[in-house]
Formats: sequence, structure tokens, C-alpha cells
Amino acid sequence: MDPTLRQLRYLIALDDERHFGRAAQSVNVSQPALSVQVREVESGLGVQLFERGGREVAPTSAGREVLM
Repeated sequence: MDPTLRQLRYLIALDDERHFGRAAQSVNVSQPALSVQVREVESGLGVQLFERGGREVAPTSAGREVLM
């Protein structure tokens, strides 16, 4: 599965902001829409790209590779 340019923008925004709500705001979409797209990429690649915990998220090692 190849992520779309839009999905890559969402992943970069999430990496930059480390928060789903702020990342969604930065790319002008709703938080649920951003979350769905991130999950779709993760599902398509078969790996978790972000650790979700507390109020912040952080890329996993696989997420860092995708973001490079």
C-alpha cells in the first residue's frame, strides 16, 4: 500500500504537532478524519506508526522510517 500525498501530509503534521487535535487543525481537517487516515495507512502497511498515550503521540521506530 502506498500512502497518498494527503496521508503523508497528515503523518508529517502529526509528527510535528505530537497531538491529533493540533495536527488536524494544522492541515484543516477534523480530528476524526485525520485519525481515520492515519489508521488506514497503518493498516495498509501492517505496522503501528505512532504510539498513542496520554495527551501526546510519538512516532514508533517504523513511523520514524516512514517519515524520513
